[in-house]
This record gives sequence, structure tokens and C-alpha cells, in this order.
Amino acid sequence: MNGHSKICIIGAGTVGATAAYSIAQKHIVRELAIVDVNNDKAEGEAMDINHGLITIGRMNIHSGTYADVKDSDIIVVAAGLGRKPGETRLDLAAKNINIARDIAQNIKQHYNGGVILVVSNPVDIMTYVILKETGLPAGKVFGSGTVLDSARFRYMLSKALNADIRNIHGFMAGEHGESQFAVWSSVHVSGMKLDSYCDKMNVEIDKDGLVNDIIGLGAQVIKRKGVTNFAIAAIVAELCGTIMGDCGSIFNVSSFIDDYYGIGNVCISVPSVLGKNGVVSHLPYDFSEDELVKLRKSAKGLREFMDQLGI
Repeated sequence: MNGHSKICIIGAGTVGATAAYSIAQKHIVRELAIVDVNNDKAEGEAMDINHGLITIGRMNIHSGTYADVKDSDIIVVAAGLGRKPGETRLDLAAKNINIARDIAQNIKQHYNGGVILVVSNPVDIMTYVILKETGLPAGKVFGSGTVLDSARFRYMLSKALNADIRNIHGFMAGEHGESQFAVWSSVHVSGMKLDSYCDKMNVEIDKDGLVNDIIGLGAQVIKRKGVTNFAIAAIVAELCGTIMGDCGSIFNVSSFIDDYYGIGNVCISVPSVLGKNGVVSHLPYDFSEDELVKLRKSAKGLREFMDQLGI
């Protein structure tokens, strides 16, 4: 790392704290500030991570206030009410909108650059609200979107195919929720199209069943342990590393769409080029006609829901 680098995490709950640990483990930045309304909790998390620095290396990890937004390269928003068993991400919206507005106003008071990565659910709506409330350029604010869902997709495919996950590529798009869909046209195994691979290897996949399982995986984890934190924390660290490295990598993050295949005025996940300034551009992916129908339907559903909430 050259020069000073800083990440500020808003929210020291299970997701925020685990993300802080994952970021520290990868030694992505020199300074990591953890901010929470419960300062004792934030301070305790910082202390706990600091006590393991002997395995990480020198870092300045500390609790803080919204003033720590200043000079941050990345501001990770992980605050908000968690999803309860049986509750959809969209059910959370009405509760978390006011939290998002409050966070955005506090960030505005100290913001002088950097990008905002929203993790709190429902992430597409939270991202939209924080973008509008801060008034920042669209690419500067984005959400984790379907990056985790895409990771789950590849994991489930690896199990179904009995193949190394590193050889499997493909992604989920749309809302980070019930209307997301698998972009089957994107799936390949070691460069081979999925259908061709399955035919030659004599493997059958229940595509609809697999997608339904993926959509419900988060709820299944929550049912068993009350929260999902390890996988999303690993995703946050990966995205932060990409931003700090200005890699130009493509991820299905959620960001503001303005006339993408006729879709506009919504934050939704499509293939996006990610760099130090956030979302640099949206990749005009070659969706099939059926996939475009699903993408538009997902966006329409989100937009209608936000209209009901007056967003």
C-alpha cells in the first residue's frame, strides 16, 4: 500500500464487525474506523481485531464517529435492522428507509471523497435512498447487490456438477431478493457452455430448482443461525480490495441505472465495471430475450414498491 488509505465502516453489528475482520485479514488499508451508535460495541470490535494484529501486520484499527468519514477511500454502510426469520428483504424497507436517510445526512457532513458501499438490506432500496440523500454522482454509491447471490450460484453449480468452483463462472442479476434470476447464458465451465458440458459429462441439472434454492439460501442460513455474516463479509472485503486496487473488475453490484436496456430510475444489479471511483460503467451484457424480460420485471417490481413508499 502506497500512502495513507482508509475504510470507514458504519455499523458494528454482526455483518459490519465481520466485514471489518475480513478487511483487516486482507490488510487492504492502513486505517480502519468502525462507527456505531453503540460506541462501546464498536470499540470492543476494534480492540478484538487489534489483538490479532500479530498475524496481520501494522494497521490503525479503531472505533470512531461520523467524522471518520473524512478522508475515507471507502465508506461501508452496514447499519440497519436485520431481517428476521420469515421476513423478506423488502419487508425491511419501511423500517430501514429512515435509518438510511439519517446515515446519509451524517455522511454528508463529513464527506470529502471516496465511494460508498451499501451492504444493509434491502440493499437496492437502501442504495437508492443513500444516493439520493447524499446527492453524489451515481457511480460513487453502490450496493453489494447480487454479488453474494452470484457466489452462491457458483457454489451450488459446483456441487451439482461435482466440479471445482474456480472453474465455474456465471452470475445472478436483478434485485437482491425474490425477483433475482440466474443469467444462464453467462454460465460456463472451464470455458465450455454449461449445456454442452452437461451433455458431454452426462450430468443433469434442475435449473429452476437450483435457482429457487439460491433465492432462499439467505433465509435458510438466518433460520439456522439468526444472521448471515461470513460470506457477505468476504464479499465486502473482495469489493474493497478491488476498489483500492483500481482493478476495473466486473461485479454484479447494485447501482443507479439510467436507460439500461430501457430500465431507469432504480438501483439494481447488472454487470458493472468497478474501480477506485466506484461503478465506472455498466457492461451492456448480451442477455437473452428471456433474461431481459426477467431483468425488466425485477426492476419494475422494485420501482413499484418504492413508489408505494414514496421514494
